[in-house]
Order: sequence, then C-alpha cells, then structure tokens
Amino acid sequence: MKAKVIVSDCHILGGAPVFRGTRVPLQVLIDYLESGSTIDQFLQGFPTVTRQQVIDFLDEAKEKVLVQA
Repeated sequence: MKAKVIVSDCHILGGAPVFRGTRVPLQVLIDYLESGSTIDQFLQGFPTVTRQQVIDFLDEAKEKVLVQA
C-alpha cells in the first residue's frame, strides 16, 4: 500500500495540506505549475520534496478527476 503523499495536520501550517515529511504546502506546487514553471523548477526551490512525491500526487489527482468524470 502506497503511503499518503499529502498530509494535513493542525500543528503544521495551520492544517494546510503539505507534502509528507515537509512543511511545503501543496498549493505552492499548484502555483508553480499554474504560472508555467516546471516540476524541476519547483524541486529546485523546495529540495525537501522529492520528484516521486510530486509524481505520486499528480497520479492521485488524475485518478480522482477521472473517477469524477
């Protein structure tokens, strides 16, 4: 079973969803991608997040979107 990539804890950034094991909010990745930045640019700015975490999150998001479609 794959571990959750995103966690929300009221003791970490007031409960904002973050990448597990970091204090990097998921919203930061979304903001980077919306602005046209690449995953590599995001990872350079936030080295505590792994490429695999980003890929796992995007895969999970894709699955949820396809289920709702």
